[in-house]
Amino acid sequence: MALTGRTALLAAFAALLVGVLAPSWSGILAVNVPLVVLCLLDFTLAAPVRLLRLARSGATAVRLGEPATTTLTLTNPTRRPLRARLRDAWPPSSWAPGTEITAARHDVTVPPGERRRLTTHLRPTRRGDHHSARVTIRSYGPLGLLCRQGGHEVPWTVRVLPPFHSRKHLPSKLARLRGLDGRTSVLTRGEGTEFDSLREYIPGDDTRSIDWRATARQSTVAVRTWRPERDRRILLVLDTGRTSAGRVGDAPRLDAAMDAALLLGALASRAGDRVDLLAYDRGIRALVQGRRAGDVLPAMVDALATVEPALVETDARGLVATALGSASRRSLVVLLTSLDAAPVEEGLLPVLSQLTQRHTVLVASVADPHIARMAADRGTTDAVYQAAAAAQAQEERRRTAEQLLRHGVTVVDAVPDDLASDLADAYLSLKSSGLL
Repeated sequence: MALTGRTALLAAFAALLVGVLAPSWSGILAVNVPLVVLCLLDFTLAAPVRLLRLARSGATAVRLGEPATTTLTLTNPTRRPLRARLRDAWPPSSWAPGTEITAARHDVTVPPGERRRLTTHLRPTRRGDHHSARVTIRSYGPLGLLCRQGGHEVPWTVRVLPPFHSRKHLPSKLARLRGLDGRTSVLTRGEGTEFDSLREYIPGDDTRSIDWRATARQSTVAVRTWRPERDRRILLVLDTGRTSAGRVGDAPRLDAAMDAALLLGALASRAGDRVDLLAYDRGIRALVQGRRAGDVLPAMVDALATVEPALVETDARGLVATALGSASRRSLVVLLTSLDAAPVEEGLLPVLSQLTQRHTVLVASVADPHIARMAADRGTTDAVYQAAAAAQAQEERRRTAEQLLRHGVTVVDAVPDDLASDLADAYLSLKSSGLL
């Protein structure tokens, strides 16, 4: 039960009349008794909320930043018409800022025995599973004085997937991959480690590619062509510890690392390689293994949707042990982590040799573009001090990267907008040179 604004307005007007015309108990009773009777009558004529039936349908998954719609089907099985205001509640991050009030509330009229469909438009601002909350209904009588109020649990979940902004780079990377494979007019000569076919010698070809046995069997000089290796194993390892929670721009580092992992996973699966995914801090947060090429990207997107940074120090030994257990054969292990000096020197470097002895290792890290802007600023005294601090931070990252290089690790250090593209280029370079 709930009073409406109309009831409050009538009560205020009645109090004014009593005060001016009949300031006595009899005047109060003469005004308030009819008002109470009207409220009770209005409440009786309102459709009961508990008897209403609700069902939900609509989207179950959406990419971050894109709209989603869910539909509530409201059925009125009673003999009274339903005049109601409905609130379809969702978590605050399910809406664009400032749009919750208009998007979640619906005015509806349902005649007896009929149904209506109400559409709620969502635009989530965070990844993960968004669960619908309670549906609250206010049922009004014909006078709009006193309403019935109640709620229904109508469970529904919308999974908000990573946005995968870097998919815009996929066509250009696939074109380069086709060039490496010799499937375009750009022929790759002498690269890769898998023999592809023989063709006639063209001036300018590497003489080391001449197949003398095939040449002896025919009247022209034959040249071997090669293609990049196929069916190699790629293990993408995301560090979800505290360093991944640091914000770069408007998003945590983990989001940029996810975007880069998705692009590399899509590219490697198209290249014929087997891609697995591991997210780890002090335990496994996500694991994708043994998927077919067409299923790799959807499985990765779904697994990463609910992964959030953990505010704990990553267990480097556990991470390496889990990675070794997931990659039983020689693989390219791509570790997306921080290049901060302390976590690398105290955590990763002591156990890195266990990985490099059995696998090819590539470390990718998200750099902060604000540091580069600070290092270039010289306008004021404060700016000079900030530039000195930024230069020191850049030097520490460079020294950390050099330590990894001395262990035979390939390092990619780039700002969020460039990380995915640079990581894909590093993979293609390793593939074309036969180092996978």
